[in-house]
Amino acid sequence: MTALSALIRRDIKIALRVGGGALIGVLFFLTVVVLMPFAVGPDLALLSRLGPAILWLGALLASLLTLDRLFMADHEDGSLDLITMSRTPLELACAAKALAHWLAAGLPLIVATPVLGLLLNLDVVATGAVALTLLAGTPALTFTGMIGAALAVTLHRGGLLMAVLVLPLSIPVLIFGVAASQAVIVGPMTFGAPFSILCALSLVSLVIGPFAAAASLRHGLD
Repeated sequence: MTALSALIRRDIKIALRVGGGALIGVLFFLTVVVLMPFAVGPDLALLSRLGPAILWLGALLASLLTLDRLFMADHEDGSLDLITMSRTPLELACAAKALAHWLAAGLPLIVATPVLGLLLNLDVVATGAVALTLLAGTPALTFTGMIGAALAVTLHRGGLLMAVLVLPLSIPVLIFGVAASQAVIVGPMTFGAPFSILCALSLVSLVIGPFAAAASLRHGLD
């Protein structure tokens, strides 16, 4: 546990440094949300209906934007080989790195959601619902994207391959995240059903993601 906590602290410190990548996702999220009202127009009712979808799509793209750094930097400086050969199981190390990535890059997106919701004419209840669904769904994006990052780490132009692999796996998370948020605003679906499925997707990715990523790393580094 000491090694895992040290790995989490190390990855968070690296991500929060200048050029570490954590703030890139937040800035991209902010850019998407700020530009969308200019594209849609001054129709406040339309913005409030599209608000959850805009916030979720921005969060999805911002998460994918920083996933390529999950293993790439460690592969370039040789740290990934040391992590692979250490006594700590590689599956736990992958889970620790994904958790650190979510804390550094995913959690700030959730914190920024209430402020950005004001730009989309969302009330307090709707903004809270979107933030809650992002809190439940962004771990699924991170742990699912970790599989694509592990597959792409040893390949040429792996970033493009990662996007092709991860985007289809992220579509169910996007669908149920937006559905749960829309249920609070317009109905008629209840909030509980899609939110429960969203939580289940995060739990499944939490279990499957580290094992699939570890297997991909072992195969790619052999």
